[in-house]
Order: sequence, then C-alpha cells, then structure tokens
Amino acid sequence: MLQRLRLREFVIVDEAEIAFDPGFSVLTGETGAGKSILLDALSLLMGSRAEASVVREGAARADLSAEFAIDADVEHWLAERDLTGDPGQLLLRRVIDADGRSRALINGHPGTATQLRELGDRLIDIHGQHAAQSMLRADGQRELIDAFGGLSARVREVGEAYRAWREGKTALDRAESDDRELALERERVEWRLQELAPLKPVEGEWEELNAEQKRLSHAAALIEGTAGAAAALDEDEASLSSRLHPLIQKLVPLVNVDASLQGAVDLLQGAQIQIQEAASALADYAQRVDLDPSRLAALDERIGALFSMARKLRVAPDELPGEWQSLQTQLARLNEAADLDALRPRVEAARRAYDAAAHRLSAERREVAARLAEGVSHNIQQLGMRGGRLDVAFDGIAPSAGGVDRIEFRVAGHAGATPRALAKVASGGELSRIGLAISVLAAQNTPVPTLIFDEADAGVGGAVAEVIGALMRQLGQTRQVLCVTHLPQVAAQAHQQFAVSKAQRGDKTVSEVLPLDRAERVEEIARMLGGMEITDTTRRHAREMLAGASATDATGPLPASPSAKRRKTATK
Repeated sequence: MLQRLRLREFVIVDEAEIAFDPGFSVLTGETGAGKSILLDALSLLMGSRAEASVVREGAARADLSAEFAIDADVEHWLAERDLTGDPGQLLLRRVIDADGRSRALINGHPGTATQLRELGDRLIDIHGQHAAQSMLRADGQRELIDAFGGLSARVREVGEAYRAWREGKTALDRAESDDRELALERERVEWRLQELAPLKPVEGEWEELNAEQKRLSHAAALIEGTAGAAAALDEDEASLSSRLHPLIQKLVPLVNVDASLQGAVDLLQGAQIQIQEAASALADYAQRVDLDPSRLAALDERIGALFSMARKLRVAPDELPGEWQSLQTQLARLNEAADLDALRPRVEAARRAYDAAAHRLSAERREVAARLAEGVSHNIQQLGMRGGRLDVAFDGIAPSAGGVDRIEFRVAGHAGATPRALAKVASGGELSRIGLAISVLAAQNTPVPTLIFDEADAGVGGAVAEVIGALMRQLGQTRQVLCVTHLPQVAAQAHQQFAVSKAQRGDKTVSEVLPLDRAERVEEIARMLGGMEITDTTRRHAREMLAGASATDATGPLPASPSAKRRKTATK
C-alpha cells in the first residue's frame, strides 16, 4: 500500500509531501491545478520513461520518492535481488536531471527502470483517463481481453511460433524461386573453402608465428646481448656486483657510528641482490635461445603461405581463421536452404505448431471474453445503463503474430436493443461507463493492493456519479483506491480528500496539495457543486452528501459479478 509520496522540483510542484491512508482517497481541484501531476510522478516511480521536461523550470533536477507497505511476495522479490530495506517497507526514489538523465534507487540501492516496472506491477494498477478510448480500436479490444485474462505468456508463445514459421517459409520460398542464385553462391563459398582447406588456419596463429619468427631471426643478437649483460652485471671481475661489494663493506661499520646511514646501506644491499638476480635471469635466457635455421625456414614458409592466401581472398592474414569458420557455416546454411525435401517438412511442422498455439490462445480468449462480457454487463446495470449489455464477437483473420482472432466489442445500450459495434454506437458517457465497469471488474480480480483511477468518471454525472463513488468507496474496503475526479458525488464518497491548487510565489506558479479535514471537505465539495460562489445551500448539500457516504459503509463489500462468484465457488 502507498503510504507517502514526496516531490521536489517536479513540473510545477516546488515541494510536496503527501501521506496516504487505506481506503478510498480523492484528489480534487480546478482544471489545470495539477491533479494528474501526482499520477505522473507515480508513473515515473513505477519505471515509465523520464524526460527533462518534468524538471521544474530553473531547477537542476526533480527528486521523487514513495514509501510503500509491502507483503511477503514483494519482500521475496527484493531479497532475490539484494534490494531489501526495513522489514515490510519499500522506498522507491527517482532523480531526473535537467539534461534528461535519470537514476533510480530501491531501498537506497541502485536500480533499473525495468526493476521499477516489475515492482510497479506488484504495487499499483493505474486506470488512465484515456483507457476507455483504447476500446474503440480492434487491437485495443484484443489487448484488453489478453490483459484481463492474464494471457501474455500465451500471446508470446503464439508470436514466437509465428516468427519460426514465417522464417522457415521465407527460406523455402527463396529456395524454390532462387535455386540458380543459391547454386552460384554455394559454388563461390565452396571455391573459397577449397582454397583455404590445405592451410587450415588457426585462431591466433598469425600473431604467434610472427613473434616466433622475429625471435629466431634475431637469435644471435639476443644471445650475444643477454650473455654480455649478464657478465657485466655479475660475472666479470669488474662487474657491477663486484664493485658494489667493497663499498657496502666500508659503509657497514659506519652504521655503528651514525645509525642514519642504515637506510643507504639497505638500499645498496638490495641493489646488489637485484643485480645478481637480473644477471642470473639473463644468463638463463641466453642458454635457452635456440639457433634453429630449419625452424626459421618453416616459419617463413608458413607465414608466406598465409599472407599469399590472405591477398588472394582479400582479407587480412589474421582474419583467415574467422573466414574459414564463416565459410563453413555459410556452406551448411546454403546446403540446408537448397534441400527442399528437408525444408518442406520443417515448414509444415512449424505451421502446425503455430496453428496449435493460436487455437489454444483463441479458445482461452473466448473463455475470458465470456467472463468479461458477463461481468461488464452486470456492472453497467449499476452505472445507469439499465438493460444494457456487452457482447464480444469473434471473427477469424489471416494468421499473425497476435493469433487468428478479430475481436469486436458490441454494446446494447438498453433492454431489447441489438448489440452493435462499440465504436459506432457508444456515446462518450456510455464509453466511460463501460470502461469503468471493466476497470472495476479487473480491480476485483487483481492482487495489486493500490488502484488508481485518473478521471475514470469522465462523461457521467448525477445519480450515476453517486453510484461510481459508492463503487469506489466499497472497493476501498479491501484495497487502497486513489481517484482524480471533478465530480462532487464521487469526492463525497471518499474516506480521505486532497485539494490540489495553483498558487503564485513571487514570479513562480506552483502547485500545492493539501489534505482536507471535515470542515474543509464541506467547503471543497460545495465549491464543486456550486462553482465560484459558495452558498449556505451548497454547504448544506455538501454536508448531506458526506453524511450519506458514511452511511453506505453499512451496505457491505462490493457485490461480485456473476463470473467472479463462479470463480470463487470453483476455488473452494
């Protein structure tokens, strides 16, 4: 559950801290006051894309944070990723710089936008004010069915099967139509492989051959130089080591006279030891260097062969091993592409796999659609569409990554009406109510503890608005519900109310968010009822609405839709 939200330098919010309680809370205020800014902040904390425009003008960065009370499932998710904090608590923070860069912190640990999104799926379900518009699109209706039914894994399975089938079909079509081109390409690859086959180049060989050739060709100089250096260091009578020894012997007794000389003596003794070790290493090297003319000749021959082949194939000598492997892979693919007898069964098998996956998805979609239609039809009865119902029609379409279903929502606005396409017959108010019915139905079936509605009540009013408020309040008995609204009937039903307003501070316009007590709620709801002029009548009406809302708590929890009742029975 969301407990606290803090904003600094965000859009037109200078600084704000809002504490949220369980139950149903509303954000009210004039249009443009900044109510949706709070939801935008939550979206960013849930991993949505950050842009520089969200930083308040003149500020260096926007700083957003939210505190949540979490359950064992979220605790486990955090523990698996070493992101735990205080037991039962979660702190999310996002900082967006003025240049558009952002960083996320999860319980003080660096996090990613992907991790924020994964947490968001467990914490908050946001129903945007434009969600109902997506129902007017055929693909939007299909996506809604998939989301409501939790079919994302099945949709991915169908998409992968479709891609596998199409890739195989493309290869088969090419093999059947471009047989001559494939043969010429195979002939070119085979020629290059035949040229390279005698050499069999090995990865890293070119560098090793050159290093060894350089060493052998300079063997005499290496022996002479290292042996001479070893002698000069420690073997000759006038070597450095022999000259250092008497110097050290003279200085050692003087240390007894002045102890400060001990450091210089230690350095000289160390230098003598290092000189002796260097001389020994050089002498060993001189003995190991081999004068091998036959090996040098073999190296020259191998290097020359590789260089000539590289020029012939127009690649760098050190690229020959990669070319050798690449040509072998290309030939295998070309042989496979040319093998029509092998390609056809694979393509047929891929098509059968796609058909099976698409059929399973279609069957599950039909089951989900029936539950959705029944539940929405039940809910819209309470939202002023007496006798109305929603039907979900299925038509077949050509195979695609999304399956073989064309889904169309059809609505009957009243009893006896024939359901027709939603996009053609639904008014704005009906569309809002159907969208809200779907949102409420989805909310009853989601485990997410916090539900947010951004003006989901747009386009309705009067008694229907009062029903919407009652539905939200009843939802708030089992979940935390937050709603942005312009309707006093909805606001009056809330357990907690915040007023969002604009204020002028010097030359800056800022947005303020204030929690309202009972008296302040009366004034705010009266303003929503009567506009700029608040009268005793509107105040009395506001008090009556608030009193009526408290009385609705006695009606019990939100009635389940018929499909939800069936699922509960089946679970027992």
